[in-house]
Amino acid sequence: MNEIVFPRSARETMDGWRHLPRYVDKIRLHLAGKLHSDYTENLGEGFDGIWLQFAGVTHEQMMGVVKNSITDGQVCDWVRQNVKKSAAEKEAHWQETLHRPKPGNAEGAARLRMRKEQSGLAHRNDIQTFVDYIDADEKRI
Repeated sequence: MNEIVFPRSARETMDGWRHLPRYVDKIRLHLAGKLHSDYTENLGEGFDGIWLQFAGVTHEQMMGVVKNSITDGQVCDWVRQNVKKSAAEKEAHWQETLHRPKPGNAEGAARLRMRKEQSGLAHRNDIQTFVDYIDADEKRI
């Protein structure tokens, strides 16, 4: 598969959850056989896994929900009915996701530098987190 279909930004929201629309896009692309190999290794892991942990659901559950829905509205309805988290908990999830690599995490900072270099973005000082990097790499910023 040569053409990359980018999922939405992690900054997009669904039922107050950031990253969830991106995760839903990745699942839909995977189910359609169109998820680029760059994304398959971390499907249900990484930032997806952080969302799953905060939401208290499994990757298998989300795969089933998305597979059995046609619209984002249906997924959103399921999340609203089955994931009972406060606005503060949703914001805590976003802060956990947004601030990676965490301050003092030398390994994470080195990985971000490496990714920026590999993507020709080493000159971009505005890219401070992996969320920034993903948006830059996918040509959104």
